[in-house]
Amino acid sequence: MSALIGAVAAVVTDDAGRVLLCRQGRGERRYALPGGRLRPAESPVRAALRDIRAETGWEIELVDLVGIYHVASPPASTAAGRAGPLPDVLVHVFRARAAEVRPTADPPPGCLLSWHLPAALPEAVTPLTRAAVTDALAGRSGVLRDARWAPSTVDPADEPADGPSGQAADGHDGRPGAGQPPEQRGEATSDPSLRP
Repeated sequence: MSALIGAVAAVVTDDAGRVLLCRQGRGERRYALPGGRLRPAESPVRAALRDIRAETGWEIELVDLVGIYHVASPPASTAAGRAGPLPDVLVHVFRARAAEVRPTADPPPGCLLSWHLPAALPEAVTPLTRAAVTDALAGRSGVLRDARWAPSTVDPADEPADGPSGQAADGHDGRPGAGQPPEQRGEATSDPSLRP
């Protein structure tokens, strides 16, 4: 059995119904939901507000909990990351909206932020992100998903210690940006497309 790490993410929408995504600065540069790891003795709500503000510069309002997504560690035959076997991740995914018209701060280096229409998500999106966006926009709450990791989607050496992410009902898997410290994600760009 793998270690279990707690993480948070949010499907953040603006008044136009677009979704805020972070494109990771390493590896395959896939788009993911903003989020991060739970700290010891921290509630998922506090973690979501803190991590999303720190990662994106946006103040958000949490609406409700979309669900909890369990991301299983890769099979034993898969090469482990630099720090050993990848842990399982339990991701609390919230539905949220941008509280302001623009970010209250510039995002730190770590991810390239952009807004996307849900019907036109980028191809290079993590499957957990695709599943969570689908669940959130369908109005689902209390979703429980068990996910698998597919070694063909990510080079395990590029995985951060928080491990891979979820699997949609259609069988895709990947990992969220949740849990990776911004300074380990690569370059960030202030982008005018971040304005809702």
